[in-house]
Amino acid sequence: MTEIEKKLENNGIRPTAMRILIYKFMAQKEVAIALTDIEDAFDKAERTTLYRTLKTFEDKGIVHHIDDGTGISKYALCEQGCNCELDQDLHLHFHCSNCDKTVCLTDHKIPHINLPDGYIAEDANLVITGICEKCSGQ
Repeated sequence: MTEIEKKLENNGIRPTAMRILIYKFMAQKEVAIALTDIEDAFDKAERTTLYRTLKTFEDKGIVHHIDDGTGISKYALCEQGCNCELDQDLHLHFHCSNCDKTVCLTDHKIPHINLPDGYIAEDANLVITGICEKCSGQ
């Protein structure tokens, strides 16, 4: 059994050939990807299969969803040990307005925010927009 198969099974996901291929594809990317990126890479696969795979990965904590303000949902693999918990696992995302890529800045955690009584947080997303290191030449 491969590491990917173990990871999927440990998260309660049956490791089908398509799920393994999509996981490998995402693992090779340094940026968050949209469903259309996966569709382009797997043009022979059914769109609904690809979408369901992403949703399964998201529901089981393999990937997290990123709303980077572009109107296109992006997805990135969760780092080792991540549970996507509001209090400890959330991190910054950076969207480059030049190359249009979005990356996870996992070393930069979003601090816990104390909400007023009666408010219950379900999700948090912090996206910084600007010029990435590749585009700025730094």
